Amino acid sequence: MEYTTLGKTGLQISRMGFGGIPIQKVDVPAVRALMEAMRERGVNYIDTARGYTVSEAYIGEALEGMRDQFVLATKSMARTKEAMAKDIETSLHNLRTDHIELYQVHNPSLADLDTVTAPGGALEALLEAKAAGKIGHIGVTAHMATVFEKALSMDWVETVMFPYNIVETQGEALMRRCTEQNVGFIVMKPLAGGALEDASLAMRFIARNPDVSVVIPGMYAVEELEQNLAAMEDDAPLSDEELAKIEQIRRELGTQFCRRCNYCQPCAAGIGISGIFVLEGYLKRYGLGDWAKARYAAMGKKAGDCIGCGACESRCPYQLPIREMLARCKEEFGA
Repeated sequence: MEYTTLGKTGLQISRMGFGGIPIQKVDVPAVRALMEAMRERGVNYIDTARGYTVSEAYIGEALEGMRDQFVLATKSMARTKEAMAKDIETSLHNLRTDHIELYQVHNPSLADLDTVTAPGGALEALLEAKAAGKIGHIGVTAHMATVFEKALSMDWVETVMFPYNIVETQGEALMRRCTEQNVGFIVMKPLAGGALEDASLAMRFIARNPDVSVVIPGMYAVEELEQNLAAMEDDAPLSDEELAKIEQIRRELGTQFCRRCNYCQPCAAGIGISGIFVLEGYLKRYGLGDWAKARYAAMGKKAGDCIGCGACESRCPYQLPIREMLARCKEEFGA
């Protein structure tokens, strides 16, 4: 396992970590098995969030007896001092620990950052918790480059988490600034929210960038851990065939695609928006048209049920034209 220093935090972490979203669909024994395998393979960085339902609690229970062998990072959508202080205490309770190495402001907008840093904002609670030893370091997660850039101007920000993958390279210049400013850079969405099918190629692409401190693929099974580790530990240069495949993937996906973050939900019409876009991918890219059409037909609410309110678009961190995309799906699937 390759280790690195997470920017100015000074934390020594594995260059591949663990993303705690997918464990919401398994149970504590499965998470315990995964944590034990991570310990054996030297993966010591764990990312979760207050918003990931049972993720913090599952991790806390699964780490009983080996907490000190891992670096814990979590995050909160709280924007005020009172709400953030409450979330920090909840995280400590769920994770069964008296300290959390990294606590992050979760996906703020530019306006949210103003609220966070204003009097009575969440930053006051974070700084107080840091002074009390409840948290070690403070970071920001972002989906928009403007927020990423703003975070780099704030001296309290020790880490930034941002999407980086084969088709999302818009943050590369800011990643370089992270290195220059000794700010830890954490890669989220290494598979572009599931849009990238070749996980090995996706991880190898990320591993080649020296500005990456740690990448946190979401995992819920030991088999996924082994697959991702094999890719990260393969230090051979990308071949001409792999580079050609990367360019092909970029041409096919472009930039207007769903990352399955589900910030667009809930839909006023009850549509499972990201699920429809997943099926569209299978219809158009993966040679599974009949399979996709059958599953689309079984959906209770379809693209044609969109009422055009636009609420989803106002919540999408990638500013996708969701209504247009749903209209396209309606034509492709015929409903």
